Amino acid sequence: MSRTGEAGSATSLDQETSLVNPLVLDTNIALDLFVFEDPATEPLRAALAGGQWIATAAMREELVRVLDYPQIARRLNAQARPAQDVLDAFDRCTRLVAEAPKAAYTCKDPDDQKFIDLAAAHRATLVSKDDAVLCMAKRLARIGVQVCREWSSTHVD
Repeated sequence: MSRTGEAGSATSLDQETSLVNPLVLDTNIALDLFVFEDPATEPLRAALAGGQWIATAAMREELVRVLDYPQIARRLNAQARPAQDVLDAFDRCTRLVAEAPKAAYTCKDPDDQKFIDLAAAHRATLVSKDDAVLCMAKRLARIGVQVCREWSSTHVD
């Protein structure tokens, strides 16, 4: 279950919440998993070994676009790793679903709306580091969406 801080802010999600509940990851979390190999994503990586997160074709297209950003391309080049490896990892770890209808709440960042819409449609946990999403945690909880900054069994923001 998610924990909330002082003002109901989004925090980490205990690993006890299984991937039986749908999971939506934003593009920055996918980058942390597959490009930056952020140690903070290790519990999520382990949890994903037993399941997949849900995504849409538009989310995959966003990842394709972001992988071409100069700072990401430089990182991949330094790792001698083609962008296709990241896309292959994404494809292995996701289950593509249909685009979701607009959720009851609108994000300030239109690029993040598709993640909110999908999480709302599936009453999923949404993992995001984006402040525009995190500040919506209390509102999204009203429609069955748990929002967390990172998937972790020990870390609490």
